[in-house]
Parts: sequence; C-alpha cells; structure tokens
Amino acid sequence: MEIGLVGSLNRPGGNLTGMTLLSVELGPKLLELLHDAIPSAGTVGVLINPANPNSETETKTLQAGAGALGLRLQILNASAEGDFVSVFEKLHELRAEALVIVQDGFFNTQIGRLAGLSVRYAVLAIYPNREFADAGGLMSYATSQHDVYRQAGIYPGRILNGETPADLPVMRPTKFELVLNLKTAKAIGLTVPLSLQVAADDVIE
Repeated sequence: MEIGLVGSLNRPGGNLTGMTLLSVELGPKLLELLHDAIPSAGTVGVLINPANPNSETETKTLQAGAGALGLRLQILNASAEGDFVSVFEKLHELRAEALVIVQDGFFNTQIGRLAGLSVRYAVLAIYPNREFADAGGLMSYATSQHDVYRQAGIYPGRILNGETPADLPVMRPTKFELVLNLKTAKAIGLTVPLSLQVAADDVIE
C-alpha cells in the first residue's frame, strides 16, 4: 500500500490483489523475540537494504518497537554482497549484542552468506524466513510458507468464477512460525531460554 500498488488492503480498487506477507509489520516482533532470547541486550543492530522502497517505513517501525522494549537500534545498510563483512565488523565496533535482518529480496539471495557470517562473528541474529535458520542462522520468525501457498491458491478460482481483483481484499497471513537452531546457539555460546524453545514451532538440534 505504501508504494501504491493497491488503494487499501480491504478494497484494492484496481487490477491487483493477492496476499501480503506483513514483512514490515513483523519487524517489532523480530525485536521482541530477540529480546526474549537475549534479555541482557541493550544495543541491537538492524540490517537494512536502502535500495528497498520499504526501507524508510521499516526503519520507523523498528525504531518504535525498539523504544517500547528499551533497546537502542543501530541501523546498518547493505545493498551489495561486498557490504556484509563491514556490517559485521561495525557491529563489533558498536558493541551491539544482537542483529535483526529484515525481509528483503536481495538478502534472500544471500541466505548462506549471511547465516555463515553470523556464526563466524558469533552474532546473535534473527532472520525473516526459516531458510536462514535451516542454513545455520540462530532463529527466524516469518509467515508460514505452507499457509501462504494454501491461501494464495484460493483467489485464482474466485477470479475465474467471475469476481474482480478490485473487490477481493488483499489477504493477510494467519499463521506464523518461530524456528530455533540450537546447534548454532551452542556454537556461538548462547543458552536459549526454555520458554522460547517451548514456544518454537520447530527446533533444529
């Protein structure tokens, strides 16, 4: 909606409808889960791609979420693979105890690289989809891909039966997944609170 693809989520008003993954809206939840995993953290880095049209909105949303948790945010920018090492070195200089990596198309092409750097630099990080945790990242929180595909399959049939995209609300996900990688936690010296392990939808051991 921020970039003008639809008039509103409830009434798109044009030829587009579908499903939102709520990537920006989930930012504060990522911070909250990271805070639950590392309650002592005071300063948290956030990896943002400044080339993403959602970057400004995402930053503001995260700043509001950090304020509610009493966290200090350090915004770190990366828009090319060559930026990543300097980001992790900067985290060390800033003495940031943890890192949030936001949803971004470019970051999603660098899953193995980002997960590997987090382990190499012993950074406690949370990611925006489970593929990062599968690749060795510490934890992820995201919409359930299985649920997204199930819901997304509904609209083509309705449109083929005569309904128009303008009248079909943009669907919101209803199921979210928390994934913990305890192998990585052990490798970087983190004891994940039992309450978070119990809350997780999947635990990689």
